[in-house]
Amino acid sequence: MSMTKSESIWMNGRWVPWDDARIHVLSHVAHYGSSVFEGIRCYKTHAGPAIFRLEDHIERLFFSARVYRMDVPYTREEVSAACVETVSQNRLDECYVRPLVYRGYDHVGVDPTGTPIEVAIAAYPWGKYLGADAQVKGVAVKVGTWARMAPNTLPAMAKAGGNYLNSQLLRLEANADGYAEAIALDVQGYVSEGSGENLFLVYRGEILTPPAHSSILLGITRETVFTLATELGYRVREAIIPREMLYLADELFFSGTAVEVTPITSVDRITVGRGERGPVTKAVQDAFFGIVRGEQADRHRWLHAVPQRAGAPAGAAIRQP
Repeated sequence: MSMTKSESIWMNGRWVPWDDARIHVLSHVAHYGSSVFEGIRCYKTHAGPAIFRLEDHIERLFFSARVYRMDVPYTREEVSAACVETVSQNRLDECYVRPLVYRGYDHVGVDPTGTPIEVAIAAYPWGKYLGADAQVKGVAVKVGTWARMAPNTLPAMAKAGGNYLNSQLLRLEANADGYAEAIALDVQGYVSEGSGENLFLVYRGEILTPPAHSSILLGITRETVFTLATELGYRVREAIIPREMLYLADELFFSGTAVEVTPITSVDRITVGRGERGPVTKAVQDAFFGIVRGEQADRHRWLHAVPQRAGAPAGAAIRQP
């Protein structure tokens, strides 16, 4: 997907024009993948832009930094406020927000000791991750040949830049083979997740999803689906999922900030269910988009309002129960 520029990026407390937001070529992050990050969506609502689950994302950002012994030079509250300011500064009604913590320029060597910890936040328009009609028509996926990392190699619960080298291999293979996305297995051969998404499976009236020990990222949208599906009356639980269950499932869908809630209609050219978005997936989608777009009460207080930009009419507060 081509990048749509916004005006400025927040870098270490300063506003930097988009094209001037640069790092040194010998920065540690460029050589060793030493970064942690978040992907967050801001949605257009009747009351103005609202960032979805901002505090939860920033909490995970700081957790990831802790795992990699990166002392973030700002508080959680300061980073959250900077995310809001970045959306407002760029006068965006709906966008993707990318806070990034990375090791900067000091020396080149695997040992990162002494490298400065830098923080940048960008916000920019971004459409549907797997295509404009994917959330209705669904996508075709394959089981990738690259497994997710073993739990004693890289920490899957940390959203670290280096982890996504594995994701790139999965996605490049899927692209080359004519699929929209790949599903990875863990080192035991059980279902893990997509290259950048969590996975849910509907089978005999239950909604199943792989557990943390299948080397998944504990997704914030994944947790949202747990909550909403339970409220809709479905039984939702974690389960070890063998590969062949992907072919037996009544429905499959991805969840994630980028992908939101997107149905899967085939795996390895085997049709899932009726080969179309199923009723459970649609019900979860309707509940999810109803909240993030401000059409339903924000009963879980997941939406963080962004102040209206100068000159815009003041909107009502986001609805509360």
